[in-house]
Amino acid sequence: MFSKFTSILQHAVEALAPSLPLQEDFVYHWKAITHYYIETSDDKAPVTDTNIPSHLEQMLDILVQEENERESGETGPCMEYLLHHKILETLYTLGKADCPPGMKQQVLVFYTKLLGRIRQPLLPHINVHRPVQKLIRLCGEVLATPTENEEIQFLCIVCAKLKQDPYLVNFFLENKLKSLASKGAQNVVSEDTLKGEDSLSADTGLSRQPEELCGATGVEPTESEEEPPHQMDELSTSLDDLSVTSLPEASVVRPNQDYNLVNSLLNLTRSPDGRIAVKACEGLMLLVSLPEPAAAKCLTQSTCLCELLTDRLASLYKALPQSVDPLDIETVEAINWGLDSYSHKEDASAFPGKRALISFLSWFDYCDQLIKEAQKTAAVALAKAVHQRFFIGVMEPQLMQTSEIGILTSTALLHRIVRQVTSDVLLQEMVVFILGEQREPETLAEISRHPLRHRLIEHCDHISDEISIMTLRMFEHLLQKPNEHILYNLVLRNLEERNYTEYKPLCPEDKDVVENGLIAGAVDLEEDPLFTDIPPDNTLSNPEWLSSSPPATPDHPRNDGKTEVHKIVNSFLCLVPDEAKSSYHVEGTGYDTYLRDAHRQPYDVNLQVTSVLSRLSLFPHPHTHEYLLDPYVNLASGCRSLFSVIVRVVGDLMVRIQRIQDFTPKLLLVRKRLLGLEPEGPIIDHITLLEGVIVLEEFCKELAAIAFVKYHASSTP
Repeated sequence: MFSKFTSILQHAVEALAPSLPLQEDFVYHWKAITHYYIETSDDKAPVTDTNIPSHLEQMLDILVQEENERESGETGPCMEYLLHHKILETLYTLGKADCPPGMKQQVLVFYTKLLGRIRQPLLPHINVHRPVQKLIRLCGEVLATPTENEEIQFLCIVCAKLKQDPYLVNFFLENKLKSLASKGAQNVVSEDTLKGEDSLSADTGLSRQPEELCGATGVEPTESEEEPPHQMDELSTSLDDLSVTSLPEASVVRPNQDYNLVNSLLNLTRSPDGRIAVKACEGLMLLVSLPEPAAAKCLTQSTCLCELLTDRLASLYKALPQSVDPLDIETVEAINWGLDSYSHKEDASAFPGKRALISFLSWFDYCDQLIKEAQKTAAVALAKAVHQRFFIGVMEPQLMQTSEIGILTSTALLHRIVRQVTSDVLLQEMVVFILGEQREPETLAEISRHPLRHRLIEHCDHISDEISIMTLRMFEHLLQKPNEHILYNLVLRNLEERNYTEYKPLCPEDKDVVENGLIAGAVDLEEDPLFTDIPPDNTLSNPEWLSSSPPATPDHPRNDGKTEVHKIVNSFLCLVPDEAKSSYHVEGTGYDTYLRDAHRQPYDVNLQVTSVLSRLSLFPHPHTHEYLLDPYVNLASGCRSLFSVIVRVVGDLMVRIQRIQDFTPKLLLVRKRLLGLEPEGPIIDHITLLEGVIVLEEFCKELAAIAFVKYHASSTP
């Protein structure tokens, strides 16, 4: 109470006293702080019961006022005083000792406001960046401390300054082996400040004057203001008597080249306070984007950033339930790493494991965004760490297991992160993880080189329809990603030589057969299962690699591409005979209507298969176009094309529908039910076949439309 009264009285005196020159005023406030350590006998009183916070605030105001009154970039006498007399070094020492209790918080606030409010560059000064670097080490030592908020504010302002002038990051790279915190209890004030080579008088080259107690005082004293020499011993003794202890030692040992700003932020990303953790993540994102190569190398090689990111990703994945409904994984709301504030009690659509799922997807989103923003070499290193430590180390065993529930859940999670990834560098690592790096034509011997790819392709035709659908959907979204290797590895590597063709001119009889909905040699082909779904955004992308084509060979001359488009369109439209068609009875429907409905349920494998095939047909590469959309291609012996397989499917279909009584009205009723135009009623016989007939008709119309659009797109100048 008495100290508060003293503070009020002091402010009243200051208000009445004549205005002092800024430097004198500044020195007065600093001396008032240093005198506290000489005069105090109570080392337990909190700093808020002293005048120290007020004096520090006054010093800041004076520095800001001084800068505003001077030319831009000019350093005034108060700032010179702060730099020359190493005030920040002394404050760091007092903050480290937390003497009096709460002093660390005051020091952090002073540093933060100084760096934030002063416009001239301060960090290049050794007497600024050196104590800033030391103070950084004190941040994140112990989680959930009362100073966490001040620590993260301080770290973030340092990051912001480095973003403004990236070269400054070199001041924060060290080459000494240091531990995260000092070891054991020690009198940090007297050891760090008053003794040996680190003492301020040694650094300034001045003889030890009483005014430099605690590195505190200002200009060389005049006779009138000189303090008795015995005061130095008195201050030292007073500090020795204070029970000053260091913070508990952390378990992290820093590597040879140290980037302590990263380590402190990494520690604070684990804060139980979500706001602190998010700010620490923002600070790290800013640091990884710095263009300095030395910082990027140090960041990825000499800090635990890569390990922490991937280990947390792994632990969050492992915390997920063994079984999660694929629809829940797919439909959980859009994830944003900075907004991970889910409340299970407030969520009407909660499901078991939703909290864990959102946490995992949020952290994956953070890793993705971090890599997207990172400097190039840092991005590659981070993405490779995710590949090795998470994709291979954690996800691959789950995808390769034999449990159907486990396969379904892990494939649904893979599908979700394939959809979610936006970083080109992380996408590349994900593609290599799923597909491998091979680009040569496939052989049976190739399977063992990348077993995951082969296993996932096998799962497209799994005994469980759910696994088949989910795997096909994963591949469908993979094909939409902007990465050349995806289409090449999955499709083009096997079409490169056009070995599916046999060169011979079409005779008139063959043309007639094709135009009537049949194809030469089709009776020798094996039947193929065929159906799936496509998303409504059938956008055509046309980078150079899609339109490139290898030179023609004598055995496989290049298709001249002049097959009349109307013949191709009619060939697909005529595949399904009129007696099996029902679309003309229902106006305003199209293939995309069924696709959207399938996504909502999701149903039939047929629709998902056709969706993937439609996606492949959309690519404007000449070989995929020829193989999937040209009914007139001369197939080599034993080869099938999409058209030839549909011909066989239609032939089988026409045999089966003869056995269904009232086929046409039943077909129309099923179509209306699928579109929601008729209420659900009694189960209709042969429902799977009837749905398949509808999907087949719509798929053939879709292929005709794709062929038509691609023809006009390629002929438009």
